[in-house]
Amino acid sequence: MVEIEKTVVSELIFEKKFICDLNACKGACCVEGDAGAPLEKDEVEFLKENYHLIQPYLRREGINAIEEQGTSIVDGDGDDVTPLVENKECAYVNFDNQGIAKCGIETAYENKSISFRKPISCHLYPIRISKVGSMEALNYSKWEICDPACKLGEFNGVKVYKFLKEAIVRKFGQAYFNILEEVDEALENIKK
Repeated sequence: MVEIEKTVVSELIFEKKFICDLNACKGACCVEGDAGAPLEKDEVEFLKENYHLIQPYLRREGINAIEEQGTSIVDGDGDDVTPLVENKECAYVNFDNQGIAKCGIETAYENKSISFRKPISCHLYPIRISKVGSMEALNYSKWEICDPACKLGEFNGVKVYKFLKEAIVRKFGQAYFNILEEVDEALENIKK
């Protein structure tokens, strides 16, 4: 682990390679799992206040789940998450004509209906953030559904943190990303 500002960062985000391969995985991370996408407090409020702008981009099943459960729920661990459709896919998911899961929140953003792209936990995946005392820990989350993304990243030589540049800058700022690049360079020099 490397300490940067008020975070500790797993060295795996500098070592592992990753590029999402939606044609292979079909967006399985939006469908698989035992809970919805983790949400930050401001995201919970945003979804509540702006749901009417997102709703036109959702499937009937997702709308029904949100109407029954709310725009967010609290999971068994006490964390705010997106609701699920019948304990399967995220309620905010749509499927394109190839069966690929697409985020309805992100579609609303792309259509300029809202200013919020999607939950930062989704944008940062496969990096997961957890609290460690007063610090945030950035860890690489290995999940077999992402094996095609690992292969594609390896083939193209793209490290996890580089693939996630936009999301990292969104969450922590450009200066933080610049430090990650410096750390990566230092780690590469140690290997030589």
